[in-house]
Amino acid sequence: MTRAERSPEAAEVVEGVELKHLDAELFEGAGATKRDLVEHVRALAAPLVAELHGRPLTVTRVRPGQRPFVQKNLPESAPGWIATRDVWAEASHRTVRYPLAEDARTLVWLAGQRAVELHPTVLDGDGRVTHLVLDLDPPADAPFSAAVAAARLVERALGEAGLAAAVKTSGAKGLHVVVPVRGVAVDDAAAATRALAARAERLGPEVATTAFLLADRGGRVFLDPTRAGGGSLACCYSPRVRPGVPVSFPVPWDALDDVVPGDVTVHNAARLAAQAAPQTGDPWRELLPAPQELPEVLLTEGRAIPVPRVAAMHEGKRRARARRSSPPGDGAQG
Repeated sequence: MTRAERSPEAAEVVEGVELKHLDAELFEGAGATKRDLVEHVRALAAPLVAELHGRPLTVTRVRPGQRPFVQKNLPESAPGWIATRDVWAEASHRTVRYPLAEDARTLVWLAGQRAVELHPTVLDGDGRVTHLVLDLDPPADAPFSAAVAAARLVERALGEAGLAAAVKTSGAKGLHVVVPVRGVAVDDAAAATRALAARAERLGPEVATTAFLLADRGGRVFLDPTRAGGGSLACCYSPRVRPGVPVSFPVPWDALDDVVPGDVTVHNAARLAAQAAPQTGDPWRELLPAPQELPEVLLTEGRAIPVPRVAAMHEGKRRARARRSSPPGDGAQG
């Protein structure tokens, strides 16, 4: 039976998973179908599993006619063969049963659930951080070249610290700089990342900022150092819930200036990965440096820098108190 002859309601079996509505649009304006998503994760199953193995996984799903939503807990209706890990969530005071994407079958099942985005933690199975991440977030109206300029600052800061990194597109409008490390404690990873962000900001304060509050960024690229601990990150080869379904994709440092965001999508990511790494089909694994030791000086610097979210919370409260205490009409006119 050809695809044209197949009933839209008919189930198909892919990697042992029964799937329906494969030719329905993935989400409104996607320019891709659920079948395209399934074929994407199936074609890139090996490098995706290498990225996701052993890491609690958060997904972004899109149901027809609904807004995208983030899902951490694996539904009770999920197949029993999906590996899981229970993690205590201090913020919500509950145990979260995260899925683990350990094989192609799990990836296909998730795609069948319209789990478009794949966000693993940066922690390994022992709760230690294996990658420092700087998420370079340009303003909505900034050209992509702004993110590239910020990435160059981070590259310089890393070089001065004796560290190496790989870079990938976020699949949205920014870049992710990833530094493999030899499993470090969460607090140390967070401190080192804050220090690297601060060093990069000092190299080009007109380009990049570590200001957590949007109002303080002044049109500069935000060097987000908060992807440590329980934080998650759209992994390499993860699609994003955006028109065209772009994909987070690795980029050699010397090719950054040639990147056009949105050029890599679920329609061509597998082919481009195979072209970039003919032997492995996984250019990200080939670009990542070996895990490194963190310099003690970086940890010392970072420990002296306030945690961004905490500092922003206190600053927000201070500004709110100042507004409440200001006399009516006080302030600049014009």
